[in-house]
Amino acid sequence: MSNLTQKAIKDTFIELLNEMPLNQITVKQIVEKCGINRNSFYYHYQDIPALIEEIVIEEADRIIAEYPDIDSIETALKAAIDFAAGNRKAIFHIYNSVNRDIFEQSLWRVCDSIVGTYCNGLLKGRTIDPLDREVIERFVRCECFGVVIEWLNTGAAVDVHAQIERFCRLYRGMPEELIKRSIG
Repeated sequence: MSNLTQKAIKDTFIELLNEMPLNQITVKQIVEKCGINRNSFYYHYQDIPALIEEIVIEEADRIIAEYPDIDSIETALKAAIDFAAGNRKAIFHIYNSVNRDIFEQSLWRVCDSIVGTYCNGLLKGRTIDPLDREVIERFVRCECFGVVIEWLNTGAAVDVHAQIERFCRLYRGMPEELIKRSIG
């Protein structure tokens, strides 16, 4: 029953978050819509920020698990965008709130994971200087993170998928060249 209650709380919160800004959502609204009492909410979550953190971390974990192999920077960027696009209004409401740091930390974790996976595939067992690998991964991770944040900063007004395709066409071969320079 406990897992069902948590799921109901999360689903209700996301539903409300897709309807209104975060600062307008109260525990009272959540529990009334769920049909539970306040004590049930507080049994599972200290407060709404704790609920947000759990939801965002779970979503980040789901996306990381969904991409065990990443063969291109385009796949990596799409994975990062998928993180934000799932519940767009809810993400905007979190992103434009005092809880933005929770979202950004989880997005960074997603970018870190997908870029690490991508670089492992690029290296294919070859060894490069650890500092070079760190620099390459940081560069690509910042690109992924930056694309998502810029898209959010524009209010998702741009066709991010078209921009990703164009960026990837221009970017193609760059990480491979960096690895080649590190080995050679």
